[in-house]
Amino acid sequence: MTQVSIDDTTHGEPNQRSEPPNGGSTLQTPQPGVWQRDAHDVAADLKVQIERGLSDHDANERRERYGRNVLDATVVVPRWRKFLAQFADPLVYLLLFAVFVSFVAWVLEGFVGVPFDVIVILLIVTTNAVLGYVQEARAADAVAALQRMAAPTANVLRDGQTERIASADVVPGDVLLLAEGDAVCADARLLEAASLMVAEASLTGESEAVLKETRVLAEDVGLGDRVNMVFNGTSVTRGRGRAIVTATGMSTEMGTVARLLGGVEEKRTPLQREIDRIGRMLGIAIIAIALIVIGTTLAISDVRTAADVVEILLIGVSLAAAAVPEGLPAVLSVVLSRGVRNMAREHALVKKLSSVETLGSASVVCTDKTGTLTKSEMTIETIVTPSGAVDITGTGYLPVGELHVNGKPLYDALLLDEVRFVIVGGSLSNDAELREDNGVWTVKGDPTEGAFLVAEAKLDIEGERNARFTRVGEIPFSSDRKLMTTMQADIERGGKIAVVTKGAPDVLLKRCTEERIGGVVRPLTDARRAEVLAQVEQLADRALRTLAVAFRQMDHTVPPEATDATEQKLIYLGMVGIIDPPRPEAKIAVAQARDAGIRVVMITGDHPRTALRIASDLGIIRADPSAVISDDEVLTGDEIQRLDDRGLQTAASKVSVYARVTPEHKLRIVGAMRADGSVVAMTGDGVNDAPALKAADIGVAMALTGTEVTKEAADLILADDNFATIIAAVKEGRAIFANIRKFLRFLLSSNIGEVLTMFLGVVFAGTLGLTSSGAVVAVPLLATQILWINLLTDTAPALAMGVDPPPDDLMQRSPRKPTDRVIDMSMWIGIAWVGLVMALVTLAALDSRLPGGLLGGTGTIVEARTMAFTTLVFAQLFNTFNARSDRVSAFHHLFGNPWLWSAIAMSIVLQIAVVQIGFMNKAFDTTPLRAKDWLLCVGLASIVLWADELKKIVKRMHR
Repeated sequence: MTQVSIDDTTHGEPNQRSEPPNGGSTLQTPQPGVWQRDAHDVAADLKVQIERGLSDHDANERRERYGRNVLDATVVVPRWRKFLAQFADPLVYLLLFAVFVSFVAWVLEGFVGVPFDVIVILLIVTTNAVLGYVQEARAADAVAALQRMAAPTANVLRDGQTERIASADVVPGDVLLLAEGDAVCADARLLEAASLMVAEASLTGESEAVLKETRVLAEDVGLGDRVNMVFNGTSVTRGRGRAIVTATGMSTEMGTVARLLGGVEEKRTPLQREIDRIGRMLGIAIIAIALIVIGTTLAISDVRTAADVVEILLIGVSLAAAAVPEGLPAVLSVVLSRGVRNMAREHALVKKLSSVETLGSASVVCTDKTGTLTKSEMTIETIVTPSGAVDITGTGYLPVGELHVNGKPLYDALLLDEVRFVIVGGSLSNDAELREDNGVWTVKGDPTEGAFLVAEAKLDIEGERNARFTRVGEIPFSSDRKLMTTMQADIERGGKIAVVTKGAPDVLLKRCTEERIGGVVRPLTDARRAEVLAQVEQLADRALRTLAVAFRQMDHTVPPEATDATEQKLIYLGMVGIIDPPRPEAKIAVAQARDAGIRVVMITGDHPRTALRIASDLGIIRADPSAVISDDEVLTGDEIQRLDDRGLQTAASKVSVYARVTPEHKLRIVGAMRADGSVVAMTGDGVNDAPALKAADIGVAMALTGTEVTKEAADLILADDNFATIIAAVKEGRAIFANIRKFLRFLLSSNIGEVLTMFLGVVFAGTLGLTSSGAVVAVPLLATQILWINLLTDTAPALAMGVDPPPDDLMQRSPRKPTDRVIDMSMWIGIAWVGLVMALVTLAALDSRLPGGLLGGTGTIVEARTMAFTTLVFAQLFNTFNARSDRVSAFHHLFGNPWLWSAIAMSIVLQIAVVQIGFMNKAFDTTPLRAKDWLLCVGLASIVLWADELKKIVKRMHR
């Protein structure tokens, strides 16, 4: 942790920085850390009187030197730059280049007509940018969210007086006064601690509140073990204390997280990388083919004038228009936006469009334990009395459960009586409060103490306790004693005092001389003590935290003095085993993830034994209850620290449980898994999870228990905090990816069909009889016709394919590897095959009407182009059924997508209008066709379907 540097040359004050503060001090780490130094020595070095605190003058001076106690905000990117960033895509560059070429050609033609291709492509590109900007504009800066987490006010000691000041005004050297419910606003070394417990789960991942002490720590321990420190962003759950501030602003542990968060580079998703590659590849291919066609045309044509050269250049422009899939960016955005809506219905809120597909590619889900896989609600699982062990069902704070012995309901009255004594005793020696608000149960105070109240409510005996006992005194919990004692006036005994104590079993047993068995008090022998301690070890092996309960009855009504003697000669009642239980739905989700080929990895700041227990219960590691869980199955933060990057990468491919880790460790783990070729999804809810969430391929935050930091750093937010929601989101992501492949297969094969039609038509113009009077060379299709085809088939049908039902075996497939191409070689072969067939049938339709060609037609060039134009449109409509799968027949679930049929019907109607209506004939240079011509066009176009069916049969036979 970054702390104030102590330097004798500055009279013990923190080192002054050379530049004016920018919101938080830049301080150096002392050797050793302040947690390894006596608190009074730290105060002396900071030139602070513990009894009086800083003076207002000193505080103002230090604030000027170190800045306010806030986190540095990152530079705000202007909205116009965010909008322009939507155009930073190779495919968009390609479209803009096509716009430029088309515009130049329109100018060279003498501004004849309206440049529809220029207008339409610009409209598509702009619409796509608006869609992306609107979706991503919701994300706010993660470091700004860290600022909002800071405690708004703090109690400090100034000039000997307690003052409540804005937390931003706290400076190094201030003496903080901490009480239950307070939020800690800075990192500080404890001066005093009276039963002080601090919840640090958001920073360390530790599920239990940490009992704080003032003793000097001999070693340079990890963050979670610095019990004599309190940290910015945590909260006091119990007790009180005083601490001297050693770090503020960006020098706190919270500031360290902010720096880690700011240092993580934005990553591009697998889909974005693949679309970038396709865009670059198409750009190169289009330029190469256009140059080849222009060069070939110049070589075979009789070029005499500049106008002839311009005409040939226009052929190249037509070819470029044919090759560019204008609708691809818009279709991608619309399909991903629909995926966002679908995921929202499943309680998964997506912040970035491209993240939708990435989740479907996830091969590893790294998840925090506390609050994500578990309920973050301490629960009594087992009660052990002198007569036996009893399990209590139900998890969390909901007071519903039953008592079981060996899986059967408890009927033994004597054992039930002992259980009631243990639970009532633990509830009496207790400062927590169980609350219910609109059906939601919560605990105010220490969660472990709250577990007794929940168990009591399950037994429905809290009313009896309240009616019978009244607290008249207490001995607060302390780390030295590891006990808490209350004195209760027992109404049933005429107000006589009952002393009730709970605490660590090994400590409490030493103070017990008797035990209560079946309502009878008997001497507690050494053999019984050894037996109880053995039971403690058994519960510990199950990762249960143990607390024992004892009592003592007085013969007077006056509370005894709070001395050590009061906690002697106690009667042992029993003990409980407490755990933060796993979410029931999480186990199902882990099993579903395994079926989908996804590895679930737990990364937590909690104790290794607890982590292994939860991992075993959920099936993350071997789920056989009789199996012995080995410590080799967990990797701790200390062990990670000793590994180099290569060693960690090797371990990351095998280990599924990580414990006692820091934010830096989480970053390294995620990096090691990504380096190993995994697509990593990281879930979490605490501040300490934020950097790893941002570094992962997709960060998943919890909405209910998650901090604002985590939500802003994440790509996806689980609105219900349900780990199982991830599986539903994975399924949606995989379905989206399958549909992306479908419309990519459709768009690219259709566009290749157009390119080959133009290319082969120009090269074999003489063979086809493709000549026209006054032209250097005639083209099979005009640029306006090609643009119409793209608008007609690249939009509605492609969008309809984006809502195609997912394959039946979607969640039984292995995750896609990052090295796997969205369009692999097999898919490219299929695309080329369909494109070639499409071009051949189109040219056949053209040749059927042209005189002097292979088929010897008698029509005009306009009639021939209309036939070719119509055939190509229908060929692409037949291709929509081909593109739904590269190996499953087009007739499988033929009517499973009504949207596709609607899009095809609309396209047919529009094509009929272009061919048969007079003013449309003028706009697109077409002529009406006869019925037999339409039948010929549809028949030739259907060959595309049959040819692809033949390819699929061969492919299935080969498989």
